[in-house]
Amino acid sequence: MHILLMGPPGAGKGTQAANLVKEFDIPHISTGDMFRAAVKEGTELGKQAKACMDAGKLVPDEVTIGIVKERLAKPDCKKGFILDGFPRTVEQADALTGILKDLGLSLSCVLNINVPAADLIERAVGRRICKTCGATYHVKFNPPRREAVCDTCSGDLFQRADDSEETMKNRLSVYEAQTKPLIDYYEKAGVYREIDGRQAIDKVKADMIKVLKG
Repeated sequence: MHILLMGPPGAGKGTQAANLVKEFDIPHISTGDMFRAAVKEGTELGKQAKACMDAGKLVPDEVTIGIVKERLAKPDCKKGFILDGFPRTVEQADALTGILKDLGLSLSCVLNINVPAADLIERAVGRRICKTCGATYHVKFNPPRREAVCDTCSGDLFQRADDSEETMKNRLSVYEAQTKPLIDYYEKAGVYREIDGRQAIDKVKADMIKVLKG
């Protein structure tokens, strides 16, 4: 099962990736995890990535693609994987197709957790996090018993700066512009499937598993 997981910020991708890991016993591979692992292992590509990140520069495509190739060739990916955060462009999608071909693999499914922008903005703007223990609440969907006070440790709740309406609108605009060509790319390849991310978490999980096993 070789899965590419897509979804806008706040769609619940991390939660659903964890569910798929449990269901299929395959690794969840995010771009950030790959970079950190390559840097920690001190591979040549890891050193190049670290130099870019330390300088505050974007990691070049050829380095990113090389790190992805190294990661997908590892033994734990033989049964499958859930890829998250790569590709971000059609050029990277072409590179991924080439990597998988070299490994004798192909994508089983591209799953996109789709949630309308208005819903995502509401989710983000209402989110509150405990300064002390990190517990997460939502003013509408999961409010604390006392306003701005954590149920667990009585710590103060705060709103992250990137959970503002303006920030979310900008993030979603960038994501949509970036993702539309990828959706077209994978629709043409016949592997694209969309899941309604507005549903309850368990229903989203069930729909994803149904698609993957179907």
